[in-house]
Amino acid sequence: MAWTWRFEKADGTEAVPSVEPEEFTTQGDAESWIGEEWRALLNGGVEQVRLFEDGTEIYPAPMSLHAETDAD
Repeated sequence: MAWTWRFEKADGTEAVPSVEPEEFTTQGDAESWIGEEWRALLNGGVEQVRLFEDGTEIYPAPMSLHAETDAD
């Protein structure tokens, strides 16, 4: 089983990550890695990511790397 990330621009086109991507053996490892590297990826031009397990997309939509802000 291999877990991999696809790195995208806001329009869904593939982006080249500024951080060397890895293949992970568990979903938890993949999610921990993105949690550590999201700022560097965002600063390098990646705006959203998609997680795949052996080529099957895990989430129903891409995950934005932009931090959400409170609308208070």
